[in-house]
Amino acid sequence: MKHLARRKVVFVIVEGPSDETALGIALNQVFDRESVHVHIMHGDITTRVGVSSQNIVAKVGNEVKAYATSNHYKPADFKQIIHIVDTDAAYLAEDKVLEDSACVELSYQDDGIHTNDVSKVIARNKQKTDNLYRLRSCGNIWGVPYRVYYMSCNLDHVLYDKRNSTDEEKENDAYAFAKKYKNDVVAFMNYMCESAFSVKGDFKDSWEFIEQDMHSIERYTNLPICLQETASLESEIKNT
Repeated sequence: MKHLARRKVVFVIVEGPSDETALGIALNQVFDRESVHVHIMHGDITTRVGVSSQNIVAKVGNEVKAYATSNHYKPADFKQIIHIVDTDAAYLAEDKVLEDSACVELSYQDDGIHTNDVSKVIARNKQKTDNLYRLRSCGNIWGVPYRVYYMSCNLDHVLYDKRNSTDEEKENDAYAFAKKYKNDVVAFMNYMCESAFSVKGDFKDSWEFIEQDMHSIERYTNLPICLQETASLESEIKNT
């Protein structure tokens, strides 16, 4: 009797619990031949204190290794690492970080980032873009194929067209989104890959696009590149 091969792990890194709620079920359907694990970072690793372009790859690697150790996995058990990050408008020119004494928390608007601490946001943007450049240039982590994809200006903006959601709104919208696409992977793929916000084509070009002009505060994602690669691979397997 032929033994079935063990399903390989697709390790998906997201920032918060609502991101996992929104995308977890749909990604399990997209990667139906693999075992999807959505790993919640509880924050943005690219802007954490002490994280730099010198150690960001190792920091992400440590997250993967910790999961692998607790589940008795080795690098060969992983198919790929998919890291989903918010751009948080970090590629905007410094003059688009706007002084606004009323903004205790950052507010993302069409004309830029409103904040009561301009220098702090400019420093954050520099740290974030340096770290993202290192990550997107890195083809594998711990010997596992790795790619980082963006949601701009954040996941709620791409999925629900809302830039400045409260935690409660994030949760409610995430549950509604997950419910909508729960049993309809085709509709999910069409929404993610065929909308005005869908950036497709070459991976490197997609990052150069988001760096330009006001794009990182506008509504875009290059996750379709990942989804379409998976879908075309699935159809090849079915047709062989």
